[in-house]
Amino acid sequence: MTAVDGRAVVDGGPSGSADATGAAAVPPRRSRAGRNLPAAIGVGALLGAVILVPLFTVRAAFVGVVSVAVALGTWEVIRAVWLTGVRVPPVPLVAGALAMPVVAYVAGTTGLLLTLAATVGVGVVVRAAGPAGGLVRDVSGIAFVAGYVGFPAGFAALLTEPSDGSWRVLAFLGTVVASDVGGYTAGVLSGGRHKMAPSVSPGKSWEGFAGSVVACVLVAGILVAWPLGAHAWQGVLLGLATACTATIGDLGESLLKRDIGIKDMSNLLPGHGGVMDRLDSLLCTAPVAWLLLAAFLA
Repeated sequence: MTAVDGRAVVDGGPSGSADATGAAAVPPRRSRAGRNLPAAIGVGALLGAVILVPLFTVRAAFVGVVSVAVALGTWEVIRAVWLTGVRVPPVPLVAGALAMPVVAYVAGTTGLLLTLAATVGVGVVVRAAGPAGGLVRDVSGIAFVAGYVGFPAGFAALLTEPSDGSWRVLAFLGTVVASDVGGYTAGVLSGGRHKMAPSVSPGKSWEGFAGSVVACVLVAGILVAWPLGAHAWQGVLLGLATACTATIGDLGESLLKRDIGIKDMSNLLPGHGGVMDRLDSLLCTAPVAWLLLAAFLA
């Protein structure tokens, strides 16, 4: 028996911990990069089905899935921001996150911008009704949360607008997933010895980034040339841009979590962390993918 924080626990010996009966407990199977790989794969497959089925059946339902996801992500960011002492009102920010993809789908970029402005405006009014101390800091927090989650998600909804919108979304999603898978695989196989930003994200390596670039270029080149019918070199450009934006999005969230002092935004998704731990790369990439695909397929 060993005392830990005033509690008595059973020593598990060199091979792991033990339960109350003395039998060795089997820890969750984790990859060399620290993930619970079976859980991550299972949750990833389920999320893929939740996204792809409505995307190719009822696009409005896909936009609804996006809205729910960014509302959950917004709530995670709000809870994280609260840990720093920044007081942001949850109701207008979560409501705005729900609304922005829907309004973008219905009313385009103008509606998206107006909804962003309304979300920030209502949030400021609600916060101004509270204590005067820290108001400027809190207003900055309101603008950050609204612009970080809900607003870029609106561009994912805008991708669905054209007749080939489902395939545009698939090109966007598939390339971001390729960045994650390619980077993870290359980083694990190479050992990730050359760290990209060790003070921000110790797991990020230049070897992993190279894997992301290769995977993104291959996937985007295929999906843009077929079935979208554009040039393969345009897919290569989308792949290069996505490798950069996805990495920036991932590092940006890592920087935010490190500054706040948390590991994951939540534990809602086994093997992945929180919703924002899956949305970070997608949100940073969505506006760029929308702009490039709109230009390539005009």
